[in-house]
Amino acid sequence: MALRNPVMPASGTFGYGTEYADLTDIGRLGAIVTKGITAVPWEGNPQPRLWETASGVLNSIGLENIGVEAAIAEKAPLWASWQVPVIVNIAGHTIDEYARVAGRLDGVPGVAALEVNISCPNVSEGGLEFGTRPEMAAAVTAAVRAATSLPLIVKLSPNVTDIVAIASAVVASGADALCVINTLRGTAIDIERRVFRLGRMAGGLSGPAIKPVALHMVHRVAHAVHVPVIGCGGISTAEDALEFIMAGATAVQVGTATFTDAGSMLAIVDGIEEYLSRHRIPALADIRGVL
Repeated sequence: MALRNPVMPASGTFGYGTEYADLTDIGRLGAIVTKGITAVPWEGNPQPRLWETASGVLNSIGLENIGVEAAIAEKAPLWASWQVPVIVNIAGHTIDEYARVAGRLDGVPGVAALEVNISCPNVSEGGLEFGTRPEMAAAVTAAVRAATSLPLIVKLSPNVTDIVAIASAVVASGADALCVINTLRGTAIDIERRVFRLGRMAGGLSGPAIKPVALHMVHRVAHAVHVPVIGCGGISTAEDALEFIMAGATAVQVGTATFTDAGSMLAIVDGIEEYLSRHRIPALADIRGVL
């Protein structure tokens, strides 16, 4: 895939792209990444689903979505009319569910690539995330690869012992690129009511608080695999994005920052261009992976 710039939204923070179309110039982004789409509609987790923390947000949305059939009927025609590529994030509770969604989206006009969320609970393994073991992550990747001819991005979980082992396994199983990282697991407690702040006890931590962790993992993964890496985690400014690129990222995703400023991604695009001009750097590739 050729992108006009390296900036795109993180899955789950930009809806289906349509929600932000009147708030920001989505045509200036490198790509659009949708929220996770599953084989059948998911209702998501019980409320409350969001809790603001110091320098971040905990979310327990639970991948609420309209399902792949509705996405194809209602969203894909709009995606096909845009001048920006749309990457559809997919999820499932079984390997078969992942493959079914990938197969249905294969060849659909408006779908430029797939991003596989392997942070979902594997129902056959007692709820253990697919992305926590190399063999499970590889199995999902191989099944999706067999079901689609679309470019395949796998989004890695940070909640693992060795993220490089997971990265190597999914690349060997057919991933064309990696997204590093998904949210960190966390929780919050209301000490007056003596209950958890989220309806499902724990959630995913995103925002500036996780940036150092994400940056470290991007650096490790980018120098261990031969495919492009998309950096994700706490990116709010052009300076943040450039750190990830210097660590080895080919592109970046912006999530929590868009909640407070819908135009944050365009500011990052402009900031990267200004940096390259100011330092007389001809191309972004000249600073990619310099560390």
